Amino acid sequence: MDHSVHNKLISFIWNIADDCLRDVYVRGKYRDVILPMVVLRRLDTLLEPGKEAVLAEVRFQKEELQATELDDAPLMAASGYVFYNTSKWTLNSLFKTATNSQQILLANFEEYLLGFSDNVKEIVACFNLQAQIRHMAAKQVLLDVVEKFVSPYINLTHKAVDDPDGYSMPALSNLGMGYVFEELIRKFNEENNEEAGEHFTPREVIDLMTHLVFDPVKDKLPLTMTVYDPACGSGGMLTESQNFIEAKYPSSNRDIYLYGKEINDETYAICKSDMMIKGNNPENIRVGSTLSTDEFAAQRFDFMLSNPPYGKSWATEQKYIKDGGDVIDPRFKVKLRDYFGKEETVDATPRSSDGQLLFLMEMVSKMKDPAIGSLGSRIASVHNGSSLFTGDAGGGESNIRRYLIENDMLDAIVQLPNNLFYNTGITTYIWLLNNNKSQDRQGKVQLIDASLLYRKLRKNLGNKNCEFAPEHIAEIAQTYLACTGAERALDANHDAVGIASKVFSNDDFGYYKVTIERPDRRKARFSREAIRPLRFDKQLAEVMAWLYAEHGDKVYEKGFLASVEKDTQGWCAERDISLNTKARSKLLDVKNWLSLQTVYHCAERLMATIGGEEFDDFNRFKAQVEQVLKAEKIKLSAAEKNAILNAVSWYDESAAKVINKTVKLNGDKLQDLLERLECEAADLPDFGFYPSGKKDEYITYDSSADLRDTESIPLKQSIYQYFLDEVKPHVAEAWINLDSVKIGYEISFNKYFYRHKPLRSLEEVAQDIIKLEQQSEGLIAQILGISVDKIQG
Repeated sequence: MDHSVHNKLISFIWNIADDCLRDVYVRGKYRDVILPMVVLRRLDTLLEPGKEAVLAEVRFQKEELQATELDDAPLMAASGYVFYNTSKWTLNSLFKTATNSQQILLANFEEYLLGFSDNVKEIVACFNLQAQIRHMAAKQVLLDVVEKFVSPYINLTHKAVDDPDGYSMPALSNLGMGYVFEELIRKFNEENNEEAGEHFTPREVIDLMTHLVFDPVKDKLPLTMTVYDPACGSGGMLTESQNFIEAKYPSSNRDIYLYGKEINDETYAICKSDMMIKGNNPENIRVGSTLSTDEFAAQRFDFMLSNPPYGKSWATEQKYIKDGGDVIDPRFKVKLRDYFGKEETVDATPRSSDGQLLFLMEMVSKMKDPAIGSLGSRIASVHNGSSLFTGDAGGGESNIRRYLIENDMLDAIVQLPNNLFYNTGITTYIWLLNNNKSQDRQGKVQLIDASLLYRKLRKNLGNKNCEFAPEHIAEIAQTYLACTGAERALDANHDAVGIASKVFSNDDFGYYKVTIERPDRRKARFSREAIRPLRFDKQLAEVMAWLYAEHGDKVYEKGFLASVEKDTQGWCAERDISLNTKARSKLLDVKNWLSLQTVYHCAERLMATIGGEEFDDFNRFKAQVEQVLKAEKIKLSAAEKNAILNAVSWYDESAAKVINKTVKLNGDKLQDLLERLECEAADLPDFGFYPSGKKDEYITYDSSADLRDTESIPLKQSIYQYFLDEVKPHVAEAWINLDSVKIGYEISFNKYFYRHKPLRSLEEVAQDIIKLEQQSEGLIAQILGISVDKIQG
């Protein structure tokens, strides 16, 4: 849509709101009236030519057929669309027959709304339009609003018309309606300092996406084609895809079916109305959350294009996707192999603060299987940068990237210019997915940096200050089709210009995240100070210590803690200590106090027997503790025993290593381990197995959590060789924990496309400084009215 026409239309509609609604609604609420009236007028103008035919069909069904319920099909045929209105009214006739009575106009308007087919009534309900017209009637402005919308100087139809002065008013397409809708939302919300709404996709971005999705398979386009958008908004992505195919690859035998889902009632209503206008099946557009409900679970689609919301929380929908830590929706879990090749089902959900990758996985779940006779599916989806690199190895985001890349679905990613989108200036990317790659693209991912390819707008549209020209779209599409590397050119200032492209192998983006362990070395000694904290739970230590200091052994008496609950809550409140229900229950549970007291008394008995000697060998200290426990028949759980040992010991690099266990390794057991670790027997210490000096006996040591480290190692590199080259020379005691290995994937455009710009020479900088000094001298002389020669003299 031409930007000047767009701005003119926005101005006209905004003036309707300002002229008629100023004293009736706060400015931020203008949208509640203007948006539904725009949609209603679009539908109304289409039905006007077939009005008499519809009324004749109504009379025929009622009088001739004696029908108690009207048959939809003949009424749709009479109207020429998949919707109709059986009342005698149009917006024009409502205005022309109106009197000074707002109540009569209201009654006629309500009769008009009730005459619509059910699919339009749903749209009316989404906008809550009946409540708005009643409010306007009560405030005596309903007639004024209707008059504005039937003005011959505004064209909200999908066909070009002339105004009374003979000037042509262009058609308002679905995409144009999207621009109008987005700009109105922005202007309305600015009045209330609210967010500007969803990120509407500009026409040229959709144009680029359609080229990238459809051009590579232009000779194989199916005659029956399905297109899906899981976050369809006002439907621009869907209808522009249809327009692209019909204009560029026309076929008289081709049927295109559009499907979409939208959570916002207003945008859903706009989308559904435009589907009806274009003759598409409005039942294929659903309202509601795509993430909460798998509306099209049984369907698979040929093409999918979407601009899902990014940076938007999906926490409220988590209960439909996850039960605690378990994913219950099959769309959002995938099968991957661990480092040792064992297949497992893993979580494919991103962090709850950003759900954009969930929409991508929704589309992936709807891809057609090329193995059963189809061409597979192609996807284009717009994302911000977080989808490329957020999430650690083994996390949901990384698992999604890994699943797509290892299954050879990720075809290409295109970086777009900043400030290209209507309501955001951040860097965005188009992800292209294809589960049926051509042979020359198999096992590869193409990255295209088109961030410098744009032309500036003369006037900003929201945050949008630039756009793609047709030649830019053609260049990006051609670069994608070529699937080869392309370097940017340099201008006279050595600045990069144009487009860049690089082609990578799938495994170039993968890495191993490996934990490097070091042995725990501990000293130990019993002391009163060391065991005192055992009386208290670590998480409640501060509150429990205060209670014990205040009341002593009374805390172990039944019912006492309940009696001081109010005082305890007051003490916590004064110190900003917040306790949840579970913590409060634990704090006031005398059984918990008695259990901790038992551990404390056991520690006292151990100290009395072992004494206060300091041990520099924790293994000997632990053995002595075990001996005393056995001799005195003291029973402790493993957790209680560890609590005591941890309380009286500390890390010291001069102490002996803490032994975890001693194992026998020989025969098949040894061979299996060597095969699993892919090493020789002499290399076992590098994997945590140290010869004890006895035949076939190996020692493993406890690792120190404080000294534990991780390394990220490219998939193409050997973990062991990396360890030998980069770790062992610096930390001789370290070993590799192969059981910890996780595989991650991330994509960094900055790393791949960064180009160093050489610094200017000292001579160039000096010349610039001298020129600036000369200019400043001349300026000062001019201000003071003194000649430069006089200053220099």
